[in-house]
Amino acid sequence: MSQTTQSYDHSSDVLYHVKQGIAKITLNRPERYNTLTSAVISEISTKLEILASDPTVKVLVIASTGKAFSTGHDLKEMNRVGDEAFYRQLLSDCSKMMQAIIALPQPVIAQVQGIATAAGCQLVATCDLAIAANSARFATNGIHNGLYCATPQVALSRVVPRKHALEMLLTGDFIDARRAAEIGLVNRVVRDEELESATRHLVSRITDKSQMAVRLGKTSYYRQAELPLDAAYRSGSEDLVRNLMAEDGVEGLTAFVEKRTPEWKDR
Repeated sequence: MSQTTQSYDHSSDVLYHVKQGIAKITLNRPERYNTLTSAVISEISTKLEILASDPTVKVLVIASTGKAFSTGHDLKEMNRVGDEAFYRQLLSDCSKMMQAIIALPQPVIAQVQGIATAAGCQLVATCDLAIAANSARFATNGIHNGLYCATPQVALSRVVPRKHALEMLLTGDFIDARRAAEIGLVNRVVRDEELESATRHLVSRITDKSQMAVRLGKTSYYRQAELPLDAAYRSGSEDLVRNLMAEDGVEGLTAFVEKRTPEWKDR
């Protein structure tokens, strides 16, 4: 895939666009609040698979159209009483999609407007970083329909402290964007009209770095996060040695000593 602009038909439920090394996946079912149907999950998963093997893409942004970021699974699609095989397949596919975001070499940024609920909130929590518009609202509200958000809790509980996560999961109450930032669900909150520009600024702060170090850093972070303390330090030490021995690591140290701006080989 080249760094020239690529886009898919705008009639699609999932838009895909690549320009100058920045990929964007846009949920495009505004009339259905960008619910994550089995077809949408499949389409996103396909795009993630493409991106995983494309070294020209530096960052992925996940955004949406309309008044909602995503309200999670489509309950009309899920209204298949007793169809256990369908439920298992849908949740398995969604879980694999979420894990593919974590495994993706490139950092993934959620650009959130409107409401993000249930698996939509899970998607925000799964992304490496998130920028929210002031109007954004978040909830794991399945409990209102007698459905505890057991899969969204996996992502939520890994980014939000336990008591805050359980309050969201057990009450289903909405929290506003400011509260989401306070508890760590999103990085920052901006005015609605600044959402695009704030996301672009965050993207630029990542893309001007050595991409070798960025990719190594994302992988290193998630690997050590699940390890006991001593194993995490061993893992981090090995990663830092690899970084120091790499061409951009040598360049970074040399540039620091020589008091000049580094010239990254991997940009």
